[in-house]
Amino acid sequence: MSFLALIAREAAHRRLSSALMLGAVVCAVALPVAFLTAGEASLRETGRVMRDLGYNLRIIPKATDMGAFWRDGYSGETMPQEVTQRFAERGDLSYNHLLAILQRRVLVGDTPVLLTGMTSEVAPVGKAQGSMIFAVAPGTAHAGFEAARALGLETGGEVPLVDRRLEVAACLSETGTIDDTRIYVNLADAQDLLGEPGRVNEVQALECGCDDPAVDNLALLRAELEGIVPEGRVLRMEKIAEARQRQRRLSADHFALVLPWVIVACGVWIACLSALNVRQRQAEIGILRALGHGSARIAGLFLGKAAILGVVGAAAGFALGTALALTMGPQAFPITGGKIACEWSLLGPALAAAPLFAALATAGPTAAAVAMDPATCLTEREGA
Repeated sequence: MSFLALIAREAAHRRLSSALMLGAVVCAVALPVAFLTAGEASLRETGRVMRDLGYNLRIIPKATDMGAFWRDGYSGETMPQEVTQRFAERGDLSYNHLLAILQRRVLVGDTPVLLTGMTSEVAPVGKAQGSMIFAVAPGTAHAGFEAARALGLETGGEVPLVDRRLEVAACLSETGTIDDTRIYVNLADAQDLLGEPGRVNEVQALECGCDDPAVDNLALLRAELEGIVPEGRVLRMEKIAEARQRQRRLSADHFALVLPWVIVACGVWIACLSALNVRQRQAEIGILRALGHGSARIAGLFLGKAAILGVVGAAAGFALGTALALTMGPQAFPITGGKIACEWSLLGPALAAAPLFAALATAGPTAAAVAMDPATCLTEREGA
């Protein structure tokens, strides 16, 4: 009887044991495939959540009176608007989503509002992404919740600002922050209204630097800023920055934490089933030894079975893992889950790794089978 036929007949004879071993391989393959297939959606979802935390860097003129800055919420000094273009010309930076702002507190009638002019976001080379904030068209205004309530503004109406009247393009929902007192306008309009052509008093940005806890990110940010905007200083909103870093690390570490335990459990599962299989086949091992078959033949029966089940389990595990990712991914990641697709590039590594994994898990029981004394095996069988 051929080697493969002998393995096939043994697997068919001990169907339950073979099915359980196959199930272990399927589980060991399915979970990584599901994680990796949905991994991009997970990263995109995490990135979107972190982005929605808002800007965590504020770049202001170095000459700012910090006492007045924290009292008023903005700098009384200005710097050139073109500082954002200096960032745009560089790609090796820890800054992204740069938003130039000019803001001052002004009176609309008797009501003080925070006039905030802003332009479109600027990104360094190679880091262009979707904007984090709405755009304000020239000649229009977006009124914060409290500003709109105090001034009785409605979408489609007009708001008098300094010596001009701007159309109210939107009245924003309540945020519970100072933003509720703002009236947002286009940066060019704000510069004209405040008499500050080509000037800004703040650039807000998003940190996208190193997550290594050993690296002082603030020092890195300030060193980069010194070479690009020597007239500026960077303030890091620590609570937002720390929340972003914790979320990023949690997302990256979750897979690394769960997967090894699953793989180890599946490996132990296969090893235990293999040990049971060796015990059940003691008589067969003794007979094969008595017929003159060597250690290689005995080892091949066990390792060959494990490898064949590994190949079948890899294919089944890939299919199951992909199905789980496609089915459950959109529920776990409602924003980005719709972009999950079958990752065919994972099939090759699965087909190569699963047989090796199964064979390694079977190696211990196989060594025990090879070391068995045929006379002892046959004697124990007769005694049984």
